[in-house]
Amino acid sequence: MLLITLLLYAALAGAYLLVLPAALYAYMNARWYVASSFERGFMYFLVFFFFPGLILLAPFINLRPQPRKIAS
Repeated sequence: MLLITLLLYAALAGAYLLVLPAALYAYMNARWYVASSFERGFMYFLVFFFFPGLILLAPFINLRPQPRKIAS
């Protein structure tokens, strides 16, 4: 019983600190420049909610925009 409880806590902590923030980063990277105002407000809420995990992943993620391709 104790082992199951510890495994459940570890799975929930891993999801909260690693899995869901990584999915949020991917979602924000794909939708940031085309999101509606409601969707952007929802993104801000998710950033607030998953802030500890986002801080843990921040040093490893690059969200700078891609260079523009100018047709000549």
